[in-house]
Amino acid sequence: MKLINRTTKKIICEKVVFAKTIFSKLRGLMFREKVDYALVFDFGRASRSSAAIHMFFVFFPIDVVYLRNGTVVDLYKSVMPFTPYLAPKRDADILIELPEGAIEKGKIEIGHKIAII
Repeated sequence: MKLINRTTKKIICEKVVFAKTIFSKLRGLMFREKVDYALVFDFGRASRSSAAIHMFFVFFPIDVVYLRNGTVVDLYKSVMPFTPYLAPKRDADILIELPEGAIEKGKIEIGHKIAII
């Protein structure tokens, strides 16, 4: 599966992994080496608080994209390790954690449509 920016037709990431279980959602990218994939969290409903994350025990910077109904509602570039709290400015139902630089590579902006194909 690939993550693509449908607005710009750019491939954001060639590999997509879903955090499906409670354990995988709690762990996220903690205690991992640098990643070359998009880690996708589906919260099932749009909320700011449910989509909030921390970067404790994530030892490398990442890019973060928040979606609502497939549309980018917020994004953060180069979120630093051990950031204590990060939440979208608007309600989001999907969170995507990406390798640092993926937002630039995929030309992602607020309002763009993102798809997994």
